[in-house]
Amino acid sequence: MRTPRPPIHGLMAEFLHAQEVLGAAHRAYEHGYRCLDAYSPYPVHGLAEAIGFRRNRLPLIVFIGGLSGTLTAYLMQYWSGVIDYPLNVGGRPYHSWPSFIPITFELTVLFAAFAAVLGMLGLNGLPRPHHPVFHIPDFAMASRNRFFLVVQAVDERFDREQTRQFLEGLAPHAIFEVPW
Repeated sequence: MRTPRPPIHGLMAEFLHAQEVLGAAHRAYEHGYRCLDAYSPYPVHGLAEAIGFRRNRLPLIVFIGGLSGTLTAYLMQYWSGVIDYPLNVGGRPYHSWPSFIPITFELTVLFAAFAAVLGMLGLNGLPRPHHPVFHIPDFAMASRNRFFLVVQAVDERFDREQTRQFLEGLAPHAIFEVPW
């Protein structure tokens, strides 16, 4: 059973400097908020860790993709060269594994690359043509010189008034309600 969607996406605090949003993210995480998101015009060292982002599953997805490519290529060549249509070419054995290496390598790279792209899109929830933060006109400054911290409404600790008071205590430039 699906949980009902909250009336708003969350509350967004706007900051003027990178160190402010980094400090705010640390304090929000220490205060118990776990569904956080941060936006900045350039990478801020430590911001991902401050909002609780530790590791993702993409390396595992790429490894499984590469492994499936390896197995697919090797077994396909083994089946066709040894079982289905064995040909004795120049006296070599039917199962001549050195001749299987180039195709096996190529399919390993191909499957791993596809797994990386599709895994990245899936883990990022893409394609997503519209995000709720785009409703806030000031969010356009996130690509220039502003920094934003969003506490999402799906967070267990989220209460509209208490979260607003908490964000006001972080001294942001502005606070916005992000509608769906």
